[in-house]
Amino acid sequence: MKKCILLVAFLIAGTSLSPAQESVDVLMDKALNEAAASEKHVLVKFEASWCGWCHRMTKQIKDPSIASYFNENYVMLPIVVFENGDKVALENAGSRALIKKYKGDIAGLPFWVILDAAGNVVTNSFNEKGQNIGCPSSKEEVAVFIEKLKATSKMTDKDEKKVAMIFTKK
Repeated sequence: MKKCILLVAFLIAGTSLSPAQESVDVLMDKALNEAAASEKHVLVKFEASWCGWCHRMTKQIKDPSIASYFNENYVMLPIVVFENGDKVALENAGSRALIKKYKGDIAGLPFWVILDAAGNVVTNSFNEKGQNIGCPSSKEEVAVFIEKLKATSKMTDKDEKKVAMIFTKK
């Protein structure tokens, strides 16, 4: 009997939604509520399982030397979009409409926007030429990224140096 109960519990747990399957509406509501409560901005990063630059940016943001900066200043909201074949189920419901809303549907991945707690776009990953810097890596891209971070956070000189170092590291 115990084995049967454990099997049923395992099957139920296995069918619950993973965060990647939650709708963008649910995820956005949670993120905006958290941002309002903590006086932070929301950094929405559109990504896909096949996107090497997406994985690189996630790894950089989570680097121990700068993770606290991002966690203290932003509610991080990854949105899975543009999956293919058997990976389509990984997409968040509504992700394609959301990325289109922010004009990132033709930008490539990763694409990101920074929102205020009311859901208004404060900035995005487009540079002054309208090009997506995505996961910044060149000195010029990282400089643009840092300016956008400075405008939306409490970035110290120390934070700036660390972010620059991590994002320009090859």
